[in-house]
Amino acid sequence: MDHQTFILSFLFFFIFSASAFKPTFSSISSTPNGEEDPLIRQVVGDGGVRLGAEHHFNEFKHRFGKVYSSKEEHDYRFFIFKVNLHRAKRHQRMDPSAVHGITRFSDLTGREFRETVLGLRRVKLPSDANAAPILPTDNLPADFDWREHGAVTGVKNQGSCGSCWSFSTTGALEGAHFLSTGKLVSLSEQQLVDCDHECDPEEKGSCDAGCNGGLMNSAFEYILKSGGVMREEDYPYSGTDRGACKFDKKKIAASVANFSVVSLDEDQIAANLVKNGPLAVAINAVYMQTYVGGVSCPYICSRKLDHGVLLVGYGSGAYSPIRMKEKPYWIIKNSWGENWGENGYYKICRGRNVCGVDSMVSTVAAVHTTAQ
Repeated sequence: MDHQTFILSFLFFFIFSASAFKPTFSSISSTPNGEEDPLIRQVVGDGGVRLGAEHHFNEFKHRFGKVYSSKEEHDYRFFIFKVNLHRAKRHQRMDPSAVHGITRFSDLTGREFRETVLGLRRVKLPSDANAAPILPTDNLPADFDWREHGAVTGVKNQGSCGSCWSFSTTGALEGAHFLSTGKLVSLSEQQLVDCDHECDPEEKGSCDAGCNGGLMNSAFEYILKSGGVMREEDYPYSGTDRGACKFDKKKIAASVANFSVVSLDEDQIAANLVKNGPLAVAINAVYMQTYVGGVSCPYICSRKLDHGVLLVGYGSGAYSPIRMKEKPYWIIKNSWGENWGENGYYKICRGRNVCGVDSMVSTVAAVHTTAQ
């Protein structure tokens, strides 16, 4: 190949890749009025050349309403912000099929991030956990999304409380209740935070502990024993675990009939998702601190589970400009509000248990209740 042919080939590759990826990138790298988002450009483009980190820190504070109590605190958060800029750039290199940038967590250290918005209490299920039956997988749809079938409530926000496990639990039960009754009801995470102290019999001292973490299967066990869970409107979320339990059995809105653990096989996960509704899932959230959009498929990611989320669907493929091919993915509902990720959702590639997403998957069945 001569030099001119090589240059033309390279230009074709660059233009083709950019144009193919444009729909995903433009939707997450633009402000609502269609302008380029400087906070994302700072990380994935050449914003660092045109504008300094201080400018972007000011933009960050304005966008997310950040106010610090002193100059010392401000300067410290600015330092952490700059560290996280480098972290986001590193994540972008390691996870090129997604877009990483500045999020509302960009002024938090890694430890603060883990302590305030994660909260999976344990990294293994009890040995006596019920196994879900093996389902046929021959006729699974190529793409599936429970949001399109009315089984998913709006994106919620756990705030600065390690209660992700409670949102994963209620999300799965909300879907199961919908399949059982035809009614979509938003259930109370705060009931689980305040009232659920279910413990793991195999691990002394490991109990569901409000903002200090918990496990979805233990929460299902609590709901099964207590009789059910109330509506969100009857027991609203406060984001703290300092209140007394206010559970009222007269206001139960949904109850657990049974729950089980799904095989690590991804076809079985998909089959259980389609048949039984959204699934409670654990994941390693290290790339989620900087995630802005796209399909996350990092080259390397720990499978040490630290975050509870809700699996609501899957796609047959989203274009990866780096690997030049379609990549199948899972659709994850998170609990960090709609201004995180893709309107509160996370896409992570299927096929090799990336970030441990296939390692701890549970399905739940609901019983019919007469609560209105």
